[in-house]
Amino acid sequence: MFIDRAKIQIRAGDGGHGMSSFRREKFVPKGGPSGGDGGRGGDVILVVDENLNTLIDFRYKRKYTAPNGVNGQTKNMHGAAAPPLYIKVPPGTLVKDEETGEIIADLTTAGQQAVVGKGGRGGRGNARFVNSVHRAPTFAEQGEPGDSRTLQLELKLLADVGLVGYPSVGKSSIISMVSAAKPEIAAYHFTTLTPVLGVVSIAEGRSFVLADIPGLIEGAHEGVGLGHDFLRHVERTKVIIHVLDVAGLEGRDPIEDYQKINNELKLYNERLAKRPQIVAANKMDLPDFAANYARIAEYMDKEGREIYPVSAATGDGLTQLMQRVSQVLSEYVEEPESEASTKVYVARQEEDFTIGRDDDGAFVVKGKGIEKLVAMTNFANDEAVQRFQAIWRRLEIEAALKERGVQPGDTVRIRDMTFEFKE
Repeated sequence: MFIDRAKIQIRAGDGGHGMSSFRREKFVPKGGPSGGDGGRGGDVILVVDENLNTLIDFRYKRKYTAPNGVNGQTKNMHGAAAPPLYIKVPPGTLVKDEETGEIIADLTTAGQQAVVGKGGRGGRGNARFVNSVHRAPTFAEQGEPGDSRTLQLELKLLADVGLVGYPSVGKSSIISMVSAAKPEIAAYHFTTLTPVLGVVSIAEGRSFVLADIPGLIEGAHEGVGLGHDFLRHVERTKVIIHVLDVAGLEGRDPIEDYQKINNELKLYNERLAKRPQIVAANKMDLPDFAANYARIAEYMDKEGREIYPVSAATGDGLTQLMQRVSQVLSEYVEEPESEASTKVYVARQEEDFTIGRDDDGAFVVKGKGIEKLVAMTNFANDEAVQRFQAIWRRLEIEAALKERGVQPGDTVRIRDMTFEFKE
């Protein structure tokens, strides 16, 4: 089964907790702190496997969790870092963050990797907090939580050549004649519901991948019909074969079909309109359509398009068409990235924290730094709480809360911790 969209939840491993311990040996009554650091949590990494060609595996497993780092031990022994979790995806997978819509990675080549979730840092043991003033700290940090997010995976086929055209113009018949692909062929619209790939061999050592892109119709760029589901598969093709029904058996004018499909390609992505395009005038085996072909050929000549008369039913003209496509493919030069498609990142100072109000009236403090501090603080340890309070004051969160009108006894929430505000 061909599946080209999937949604998965990933969670990188949490860092191991730091250890709070003291050296206790014979004849060493005051050995001092000896707690080791926790190990780093495992990353979540997507890796391209060229043996895969669909996202079907993600229909049955949608949650992926990397292992946590090992906790620190006594005698200054650090916990081991957790191994990364590798998730295999097919070539052509586009990875987006579901919440923001940001493109995280575009994975196209075998073995290519992308870290989509960073493991949490291991907490520091109490030996790390020794200083000239505090010689025997009893607290240690807890491990930092790993990244957690929902990913949207989209598969864009990696085909050299794409067959496009209205439904029932004969695309499936053509690919079945020139390759070993066996798509469903029937006399009704949208027989092909998923893209079909076939390898076309021209001569020894010369071949290319041909994709039968299911029928496009007017309005496809806005999602009409099966538009959005299939248009993205055309994006990676280098050459387009535009199939027209010369006979006009569906009651449509082939020239109007040509204009509408090209308009859809342009509206979806202007770069598609600039791709090399060869017109295949199909169904030439049917009688009494010579005049119709002459009219279409004259129009294509004015458009500067090459046109080849073919018959998917008899195979006539297909060899010449495929040979010409192979030649155009060998001459193809990769299009330069347009300024519009180039993403520019502007550095900006991230806010330390923000303060809002929850529905129950509680003050909610959000910020990467303060949330990480809460997650890594052991609130069961008095010294750890004192350290938290010192950092709290240094960040001027208390002053900011007072500006927002907080009163003694009000609830303050940070991450999953709830505090009662006191002076």
